[in-house]
Amino acid sequence: MRRVATLAIPALVVLAAEPLYVLVDTAVVGHLGRTQLAGLALGGSVMTFAVWLGTVLAYGTTGRAARRFGAGQRAAAVEEGVQASWLALAGGLVILLVIEAVAGPLTRVLAGGPGDVADNAAGWLRIAALGAPGLMLATAGNGWMRGVQDTRRPLYYVLAANGLSAALCPLLAYPAGLGLTGSAVANVTAQTVVGVLFVRALRTERVPLRPQPAVIGRQLALGRDLLLRGAAFQACFLSASAVAARFGEAALAAHQIAIQLFFFTALALDAIAIAAQSLVGAALGGERVAEARHLARRITVAGLVAGAAFAVLVAAALLSVRPWFGADAEVYTQARHAWWFFVAMMPAAGVVFALDGVFLGAGDVRYLRNLTLVAALGGFLPGIWLAYLLDFGLSGVWAALTLFIALRLAGLLYRLAGDGWAVAGAVR
Repeated sequence: MRRVATLAIPALVVLAAEPLYVLVDTAVVGHLGRTQLAGLALGGSVMTFAVWLGTVLAYGTTGRAARRFGAGQRAAAVEEGVQASWLALAGGLVILLVIEAVAGPLTRVLAGGPGDVADNAAGWLRIAALGAPGLMLATAGNGWMRGVQDTRRPLYYVLAANGLSAALCPLLAYPAGLGLTGSAVANVTAQTVVGVLFVRALRTERVPLRPQPAVIGRQLALGRDLLLRGAAFQACFLSASAVAARFGEAALAAHQIAIQLFFFTALALDAIAIAAQSLVGAALGGERVAEARHLARRITVAGLVAGAAFAVLVAAALLSVRPWFGADAEVYTQARHAWWFFVAMMPAAGVVFALDGVFLGAGDVRYLRNLTLVAALGGFLPGIWLAYLLDFGLSGVWAALTLFIALRLAGLLYRLAGDGWAVAGAVR
């Protein structure tokens, strides 16, 4: 368990750094005015798409690099990072060009028409998009470094870049008089700096930096499965919000508070999944199948313990975070309907996140894709719209989310009991 903690704790700090910076950015812009804050919200929601793509790339890279590393092929593991970085750079440039082309029309659609909010969002987005290549390079760098079980350098890089940005944001927004533009410039600075740091890390490894189309093609195939899996998640969470909105403003507000806390716990549990990717991938790459199975069992227990601990904290939070709901008693009442489903699902969610990491490290991505699609299309989406038709309220929404977790848990435990996931070798 010490090996898991050694990898998971730095990974958790890296995962938490971006949301914490977003809070600082939001606080700074919030003092500029409502219109500027609304513009940041719209622009930021578009940039989260780039973050999602980068996360997909990082997860795919970690598993491939970990197998090479476990086989004693550190140089080959780093070369996976080189190819992922070329892919990241190309993806970042495409994102940049697309955003520059559609920023105006897109923000007007999101804002519900032209106006100051749309103008502010478009202006912020056009500048912030310049950081997309750096952002994508950073996620690729995180991916290969986790694969070679180096989680300390990414920690230093991300904290340094985000710290610089957090310092620049208020200075550019207020004394320099740039306002919302200052926020965008600070974002670009952080993303560019961290991207350069990860490229520098590749250069110090003294491996060939030329692109290899065949390797990039295999990484794209892996990314396709991860993208489909991620799209299923997005459909679930968007549908949950859409159905909650149909039960009224109080239900939607309560759902927003509960789902954001769910995302926070998912962030923490993801750190265990990242450790699982690195350790299981390395064990299978070194053809140590028995060790991989042992690690999988230990990581499953770690996920269960972490999930149970969060269940206790979430149960206590219902009483201690009453001010989150303001003076609106109806929002608090609605939240209580969701909260106990949230508590009940947490131990299972801890195991699900841990096993996701195990199978990502094993390269068993196709199974994860299929399981997520079955759980979403065969369980969650029918359940949530049935809850709407039968007027089950927010309880029905969260019952469907709990069903989604339960179906994934059953499928993952079934897979763990078999032999299909534990394929040995440097390449799967």
